[in-house]
Amino acid sequence: MRYRPLFRTTGTHMTARRSVVVQNPDKERCPSIFKAGLFLFRSGSALVGLISLFLWLRAAISDDSPPSMAIRLVDVAKEAGVTVLNIHGGEAKDYIVEVNGNGAAFFDYDNDGHMDILIVNGSTLRNLKKGGDPMVTLYRNMGNGKFTDVTSRSGMHRKGWGMGVCVADYDNDGHQDVYITTYGPNVLYRNNGDGTFTDVTEKAGVGDPRWGTGCAFGDYDRDGYVDLYVANYAFFDEKKSPKAGSNVRCRMRETNAVCGPLMHPAEPDVLYRNNGAGTFTDVTQKAGIVDHDGHGFGVLFSDLDNDGWPDIYIANDESANFFFRNNRDGSFSEIGLQAGVALSGEGKAQGSMGVDAGDYMNNGHFAVFVTNYSNEYNALYRNNEDGTFTDVSLSSGAAPLRKQTYVGWGTGFVDLDNDGRLDLFIANGNIYPQADSSGSGTKYHQPKQVFKNLGNGRFRELTKEIGGGLLIERSSRGVAFGDYDNDGDLDILVINLNGRPTLLRNEGGNRNHWATFKLVGTKSNRDAIGARVTAKIGGGMQAAEVRSGGSYISHNDMRVHFGLGDATRIDALEVRWPGGLIESFKDLTADRFYVITEGRGVGEAKAPPR
Repeated sequence: MRYRPLFRTTGTHMTARRSVVVQNPDKERCPSIFKAGLFLFRSGSALVGLISLFLWLRAAISDDSPPSMAIRLVDVAKEAGVTVLNIHGGEAKDYIVEVNGNGAAFFDYDNDGHMDILIVNGSTLRNLKKGGDPMVTLYRNMGNGKFTDVTSRSGMHRKGWGMGVCVADYDNDGHQDVYITTYGPNVLYRNNGDGTFTDVTEKAGVGDPRWGTGCAFGDYDRDGYVDLYVANYAFFDEKKSPKAGSNVRCRMRETNAVCGPLMHPAEPDVLYRNNGAGTFTDVTQKAGIVDHDGHGFGVLFSDLDNDGWPDIYIANDESANFFFRNNRDGSFSEIGLQAGVALSGEGKAQGSMGVDAGDYMNNGHFAVFVTNYSNEYNALYRNNEDGTFTDVSLSSGAAPLRKQTYVGWGTGFVDLDNDGRLDLFIANGNIYPQADSSGSGTKYHQPKQVFKNLGNGRFRELTKEIGGGLLIERSSRGVAFGDYDNDGDLDILVINLNGRPTLLRNEGGNRNHWATFKLVGTKSNRDAIGARVTAKIGGGMQAAEVRSGGSYISHNDMRVHFGLGDATRIDALEVRWPGGLIESFKDLTADRFYVITEGRGVGEAKAPPR
């Protein structure tokens, strides 16, 4: 997050530049193909400029008029009963702790086949002096489109200043547990299996007292128990940290504005190894995750190099993003710069918030998408299939040529229309309430965005064509994706800063065929986190992964969902389990919910009542 009063991109301590792709988000971007080529030509070598111009011209000639997604995203939060009011700082936003917002989760805490909702809540500095506000609201999905607030009887009663959430069955007992990051200390709730939770933070040893943001569970050592990575943001103390207007960098033109992250010392992240007995051990230093200066936000456990071992990616605010490659011996190596996913295409650190990875090319390799601050661009890093990535943000259409005035947060690769291609969803919202009157060309409340995957490596924004709930303007933060109504298409939950949630029900996405898979580990971890699922449909393929955490400090429905277009069956399905076992299944009928148990085969899920 840049926090630049005049929305100017400045230099960074990172001076290394990559020569593969040349992009410059600081210049005014024009939709003209000629000016785009000229812009690329001037910002790099003549050869790179000419090649870029050729690629743009070829894309322009091959692209047809904007395609229709034939879906609507309708905000049903009020009628569904998901109405909790988010509290995250005062309205003036004097301090950095007040602007980052919260996350949410889709998960099935009672194992009834319906995705329930957990929303994390912040606090105010005044309330925090009295112990803070309730950090969690838990909604039970009633199976009829309605949710009921069950927080009071859930046992999730801790007060404080909540931030994000990730979910996993850390003790392999068949019930999903919940980890909440906070403006310290963090909280682990163990699911008792009877609709209640117990705070086991102290016993488990995971109560990091620092300012936690993103988190994710993943079995990095493949021992059958999920480990935990927690991103920390910055040191903040109201008595010691800078206040809006206290520095020339803490103003928006003539108005006091919140001071940015580089004025607050970064806090190091932490990696906990699961001991398999209900406890964790801090192995951060032992695993090689040390001495890295980053204001961490989104966290992703994902096998980005497709070697069967989960890596870790962290979106950092105003500093290089981290890519920790799993060395397969209990340690990691940070290779973000070498791999091409640490900086923008021109070698600059960006204000990164949300992150996701997905097989948008349908080639079995995961690309990385990162949301960034205004006057930058959201970054799409294409997987080169050799352990490196290329920034294709502009050439793919995932980042428009015009200057970005939005601030991106929660995000995801998600096939909204079930055509078999992963689209992009982005939630936006400024951090300056003063933006509305600053004359800077941006606003505090902003719409959401959808970029449709055209199937040729390119995206086209269809926000206005889809309309509906996308055009509701809020200062949004966390986003979670899941099929909460079990109708075969993916819905979206958005958390709005100092506002009520937006629950976008997907209407029309199930006009195309689909298939959804719940994976259950036996030798692998119970949730099968880290499993890679590859589907072959006709002459094409899709790959997906079971994950915990991601987006912006949020957690998605962990069932693997494939859009199948007009195909009525999956010809072949391969599951590579976290423990290494590979299983194959053939001829699976579309429009079904399946359960695959490691070593025991596949079956249709018992349809939950609706």
